[in-house]
Amino acid sequence: MELYKNYIGFGIAGNFALHLEQAGELEDFKEVVTDDPNGPKGMFPFYIPQREGYLGVYPLSSETIILSKEECNVQIEPEVALICELTYDSQGNVAHIIPKQFGAYNDCSLRKEGVPKISLKKNWGSSSKGIASTLFPIDRFENGGVMDSYRIASFLKRDGMTMRYGEDVELKGYSYFYEKLTQWMVNQINTQVDTGPLEPIGKYLKDAQLPTQAIISIGATRYTHFGETTFLKEGDEIIVVVYDNNLYCGNPILMMVNRSELNVPGVSALIQKVVRA
Repeated sequence: MELYKNYIGFGIAGNFALHLEQAGELEDFKEVVTDDPNGPKGMFPFYIPQREGYLGVYPLSSETIILSKEECNVQIEPEVALICELTYDSQGNVAHIIPKQFGAYNDCSLRKEGVPKISLKKNWGSSSKGIASTLFPIDRFENGGVMDSYRIASFLKRDGMTMRYGEDVELKGYSYFYEKLTQWMVNQINTQVDTGPLEPIGKYLKDAQLPTQAIISIGATRYTHFGETTFLKEGDEIIVVVYDNNLYCGNPILMMVNRSELNVPGVSALIQKVVRA
């Protein structure tokens, strides 16, 4: 899965109510001041092509999560990814973000205290992230568009059992979505500075020669109690499903996951085996 090797990768922190609290990361943002207390807290990089250091390591896989060699908890973060085009003004600031495709994504994360930057929990090497091989085109990123009817659900298979890991929620349940989200992202990229857990991602874009293609994961959804309290181990199977609610509802999706029958219309499914390095 090297399709996106030339795409820059960003994520959004705190774009779904209560997720940061469940993940134990709210304290990380205590010094971050936002205009909207109910809105996202910031953006973070997870991959920058040709950059030195850990951010230059391509982390995406559609089949595998390789656990960190470091002894720490690792947790699924079920999300929606947007494949976007970026345009810039004459000063090298982002002018527009145009979402073109969407699908299932796993912003798999280390759970560690005292880590200074979010990105240090996000990219610990190859196959530390996940994106589905099936994505859907976006007709228009606004109310009335194709994404109106889509939902996201996630599951963990362990020892022959399938458990719901994240809540089954509509994509429009994100705190910021559609035009409100793209406007916020443009402003955040152009103004975010190096503070607390956040980094100057606008500078990173300029350092990377203003790439025009990006993968942006728009925030992890809420966990079930099982998901909040269960961490990954070797042999697990992760399933993140983005599906058209006009075609399927929650119980049929669970049965389809159990039968491994997710290669169907209206479903973007990410299925990853958990292995050790």
